Amino acid sequence: MKKLYGFLSLIIMISMIAFLTYCTKNDSSSQSKIQNITGYAQKGPFINGSSVTVYDLQSDLSPTGKSYNSQITDNKGTFQLSNISLSSNYISLRADGFYYNEISGRQSAAQITLYALSDITGKGDININILTDLEKLRVEYLMGNGKSFTDSKILAQKEILAIFNIEKSDIKTSENLDISESGDDNGILLAISSILQGYRSESEMTELLSNISNDIKEDGILNNGTLGSALINHAIILDTTSIKSNLINRYGHIGAVVSIPEFGKYIANFISKTKFEVIQPDISYPGTGINGDNILSLSKTTYNGGLDIQHSLAAQLANGTALKIKITSINSGKSTTTLTDSINPVATPVWYYVFGTSINWSITDFDLINYTQTFTAMGSDKSCDLKMYFDKGSFLIEYFEMNSTVPTRTKTIICN
Repeated sequence: MKKLYGFLSLIIMISMIAFLTYCTKNDSSSQSKIQNITGYAQKGPFINGSSVTVYDLQSDLSPTGKSYNSQITDNKGTFQLSNISLSSNYISLRADGFYYNEISGRQSAAQITLYALSDITGKGDININILTDLEKLRVEYLMGNGKSFTDSKILAQKEILAIFNIEKSDIKTSENLDISESGDDNGILLAISSILQGYRSESEMTELLSNISNDIKEDGILNNGTLGSALINHAIILDTTSIKSNLINRYGHIGAVVSIPEFGKYIANFISKTKFEVIQPDISYPGTGINGDNILSLSKTTYNGGLDIQHSLAAQLANGTALKIKITSINSGKSTTTLTDSINPVATPVWYYVFGTSINWSITDFDLINYTQTFTAMGSDKSCDLKMYFDKGSFLIEYFEMNSTVPTRTKTIICN
C-alpha cells in the first residue's frame, strides 16, 4: 500500500511540474518586457495633440487586449511611451489626427489614421507613416501563411515599392524612415507619400490607401488598374519644388532643423516607367456655354472681341475635381477702355464679367498692376459658367486643375 501511495505521489508531482511548465510557457505576463518607445507620426508631420496608440501583440500578431495611449507632443509628430509592459517583441501602432499637407502647404482639414507593425527587438525608435500603413494587411496575411515577421516585412515593402517602379534591396525598414532627414531611403518615403496624397482630400486619400492595401493583401500586386491610374494621374501634376519648399517652411516655422530628402527623381521615375494608364482628371471644357463661345475650350484660340460680343467661361467638373483659372492680359492690341499702363503708354486689353451671371465661380478682384484675375470653381460635380466680354487683343489662360500650384495646361487666345 505504501508503494502505491508513493507511486501516486510521484505521478502527481510529475503532473504538477508539467502543468507549471506549461503555464510558464503560455503565461504572457511571465514573458513581459518593459519598453520605451519613441518616434514620429508622419504623412506630412502630424500636429500637436494627435493621438498614438500602441497595441500589445502575441508572437503570431494576435492582440493580447492590452494597449497604451499617448499624445503627439509637438508639430514634428513626436510621440513617446515610457515603461510599457509588452508580451512579445511585436507591437501595432496607430496614429490618429490632423497633419501638415505637404502638397497644399496647409494643415489638413480632417483627421486621418495611419498604422504600423514593428519588431521592437533592439530598438525603441519607431515611426508611423504611409509605407508602414500600406504594409500592415500584407504582413499579417504573409505571417498567417507561415512566413516569419522579418521575411514578411521585407517582402511587403519590396512589393509596395514595385508599385511605384522603385527597386532598392538595402532600404531601411519602413518604420525607420523619416521625411525630415536626408538620404535616398527617406526620399522614397516622401515620394510615395506625396503621390498618394496628391490633390486629394483626407477622405479620398484614406479610401485610396484602404483600397490599395486590400488589393495587394493576398498577392502583393496592385491588380486594379483604376487604382493605378489614380496614382499616376496625380503624380504627373505634382510640383516637387513646391512640396520641398512647403516642408522646409513648415519645419522652419516650428523651429525644427531638418534636411528634406531628394525625392523628385523617384516621382519622375514612376511617371516614365509605370504601366498604369494616365487618365486625365474628368474636367471638360465645352465648345460653347450658356453665354456663347467658351473661352476655356481647348480646341479654340481665336475669338471675336469687343463689348458687343459675349462669351462664356465654362467648365464641367466631375465629383472630386478642382479647378482654378487665371487670365492675364498680354500687352498688345488697342483697348477700347481707359485702363492703361502708366509706364507703357500702349493701352492694355482687358475683359469684363457681368455681375449676377456667375455659376459656381469664386472671382478675385482685378489686379490693376499685373492685369490678371483668378476664377476658382467653388464645388465639384457641377457646371461653371460666367458671361464675359473681351477687348481686342491677346490673353494668357492658365488652367490649375486638381489644386495644382503650377498650370496643368495653358493657352493664349486672340480676340479680333
